[in-house]
This record gives sequence, structure tokens and C-alpha cells, in this order.
Amino acid sequence: MSGRILVVDDVAPNVRLLKAKLEAEYYDVLTADNGPDAIEIARHAVPDLILLDVMMPQMDGYEVCTHLKNDPLTRHIPVVMVTALDDQEDRVRGLEVGADDFLSKPIDDVALFARVRSLLRLKLVMDELRQREASGRAMGAISDSMSCFGDTNTPANILILEDDQQRAERLARKLHDQHNLTLSTDPREAAEMLAEKDYDLLVINLAARGFDGLRLCARIRSRDRGRAMPILALVNPDNREQIVRALDIGVNDVLLRPVDANEFGARVKTQLRCKRYADTLRQSLDSSFEMSVTDQLTGLHNRRFMQARLEDALARLEHGVEPASVMIADVDYFKRVNDQWGHDAGDKVLQEIARRLKANMRAIDVTCRYGGEEFVVVMPGADIDAALQAAERLRVSIEAKPFDLGNGLGSLPITLSAGVTELVHGDTHESALIRTDQALYKAKNAGRNCVQFIKFSPAQSAAG
Repeated sequence: MSGRILVVDDVAPNVRLLKAKLEAEYYDVLTADNGPDAIEIARHAVPDLILLDVMMPQMDGYEVCTHLKNDPLTRHIPVVMVTALDDQEDRVRGLEVGADDFLSKPIDDVALFARVRSLLRLKLVMDELRQREASGRAMGAISDSMSCFGDTNTPANILILEDDQQRAERLARKLHDQHNLTLSTDPREAAEMLAEKDYDLLVINLAARGFDGLRLCARIRSRDRGRAMPILALVNPDNREQIVRALDIGVNDVLLRPVDANEFGARVKTQLRCKRYADTLRQSLDSSFEMSVTDQLTGLHNRRFMQARLEDALARLEHGVEPASVMIADVDYFKRVNDQWGHDAGDKVLQEIARRLKANMRAIDVTCRYGGEEFVVVMPGADIDAALQAAERLRVSIEAKPFDLGNGLGSLPITLSAGVTELVHGDTHESALIRTDQALYKAKNAGRNCVQFIKFSPAQSAAG
């Protein structure tokens, strides 16, 4: 996987060496020799990854990383801090300002490229989510109030898998009871728990002798439920091959043993921040999809969704799976409501119609606002008799109780007319709706506040 990488270091030989190694692996490399330039390049070029030296004049790496993570244009870019410092406090400080990892010089090329591949894979997924989310914003389907990163102070559900109960308990104590922790020493038990419940993070000891941690991680990544869950792996510092393989099979982060409590907490916080950001993006996408197929006034489905479900019902009919019927209902004399009491009162009536419509239809029925004061219901599995009963039930429900107009305007009796037809072989969604609309006009001509139906084939209709 290729990508654009920004290398930031004030020592020219270091930049040239790292640039040559990355370009040999077919990465597109940008360079900067100071913090302000790095920030400017990151804002305009938007690289896929930043390798950032800590010790620089003017502005050190911690300050640069802080600026990058506070800027909406660059906060999503993974940052790996690179330094000759190997003090635990320096590593923790780098993670706390938003860095995704902290590598010590001299850089191990194998470990570096494993980490680069891992972060670029993650960014590819996040970029796709962000792109879709941006489209949702452009269409007005997603609010601008959504925060980029979720609240990392909210307790998370974390599963700790160790082969020794005492070690698992010591790990749990390092998180200071700020999360909902589940401890396990049995990989089969852990796999079952992961299949039954959504966890925000898995902490797994790959150095465990009682089970093959890498195999379990690979199995988790192959399942839908565990594909997006972060995995933090504990590894022995001298097992470079295991570190590389862990990152390549999809482990999000590795922590060297023995485990430092502060670094453990910082890496957990980093993974939870990224997880909640991704969750927020996915929720926004779900919301934008829901809005794209929903009528905003009534909360019913819109015409686009109804048409797709009607075509599904026709396909099932053609394959002999089940019958289906369609109803179009129209509010009688609705224009008078708007003209005499105003559009707010009209909206109140439509919202109440929608509420009674959903209350009188089955869960599998597709209820939608067709336009204005017209509503369409697609009824899978319903023949004409069942559809007529459902339509009459709705009509009685509408007539039974006057509608509150709101704003102290009192209440008003409302009725509706409905047309019903059963789908037949050879129908298209257009012909089915035309026939149902003809049944509706039949109800209007019969004096309104009634249900009428038309049942014949398209061929019969064409014959007159």
C-alpha cells in the first residue's frame, strides 16, 4: 500500500536517509526541517502519515503534534514521533498530545514499515468514512455540530486477555478503575464474549504461553463484529517478528513488556479516541442514510424508499414467494385546513395522520408520505382482502377522533379516502401506483371517507 508521508527533522542527513528508505518502498515523500513549515505543509498537502522528530529548534515535536491535532484539517493524520530519547515520560507525553506511536532512534526499518503499513490501512478506512460524512454534510444530512473526536473520559468496555489471572488483575489496576473491565484467561471464553458483546478495546498478551494470541487476533479480524474493534497487544521487546506480524494482521497498537502504567493508560486513551471518532462517523452516516429515505415532517419513509420496497415486492411476486398489495390514502379537504387554520395546523394534521397510520399497519408494511397529503403503504404478504381490511381499519381510526390543531386552535374532524390494489404478474411499480391511484379517485367520486379497490391485470386494463 502506497501513500504520501511527511518527514520532519531538522537534521538534513536524517531526512535524506529516511526519505531514501521510504521512496525505495514506493512511498511519496514530503520533507520539512522545522515545525512551522511542517504544519503548513500538512495543512496544504494533507499527507497520509507524518514522521515527526521530537528535538527541533523553534518548535519541538510535541508542540507541532499539538497544533496538528487541534486543527480540523490535520487532526485525522496519523503522527509517529521519532526521537533519540528513550525515557518513558517522553513516550507518554508524545502519546498524550495525540501521537499514534513513538519510535526510538536508531529506527528499526522492519518495525517502522510494519507500523507505517498499519497506520496507512487504518487511515484508508477513516478517509472513506470522512469522505462519506463530508458528502452528508454537503447535502445537509449531517449537522456541523458533530465533534471530530469522541469523549475519551466516558468509561469504555475493555476485555483483557492474559494467561495468568494475577497478571490480568495487575493490568486492570493500571487503568485505575476508570473503565468497565472484563478479565479472561481462556481464549475460547474471550472469543465467545467478543461474539456476544461489543467491546471498545481488546488488550491481549501475545507473549502468553497458554494460547496463540496472533491466531486469535487474526480470527477476530476475520469476523464482522470484531473488524472495527481496536486491539492493543502486549509483546516482549526482543520479539521483533511477533511485533511485525501483529501489526500486519490488524493489531492497532503494541505495548512493550514490562508494562508501564502511564504508557498503558496513554495508549488505551489513544485507541479509544480513534474508536469513538470512527463510531461517530459511522453513526453520522447511518443518520444521513436515514434522512435520505425519510420524510422530515412525518418521520415516514419517502417516495424513493417506497419505490425500492415496491419493486422488491414485485420481484417476490414474480418468483411466486408471496402476494402484495398497495394502498394510497388522501386526506379529504386538506386544502381547507391550510387555508383556514394555517400551514402549522396542516403540519399537525399530517403528523397525526402519520402516527395513526403507523399504529394501524403491521411492522413489515412500508408506510411513506407520497407527497402533500397523500400517503402510500406497501403491504408485503397481503392479498386484496387483507389490504382492504387494513385500509378500512385506518379509515375508521382517522374518523374516530378529531385532530388537535395546536396553538389553541382546538380540534377538527378529519377523514380520508383510500384506494387499494393487489399486485399482479406483469406489474411495474408505475402501473401498480397508477391502478391504486385510480382506486383512490373512485373513492373520491364515491363521496370520500371510504375505501375502494381495483383488481385487474395490466393487459386487461389496456384492453379497456
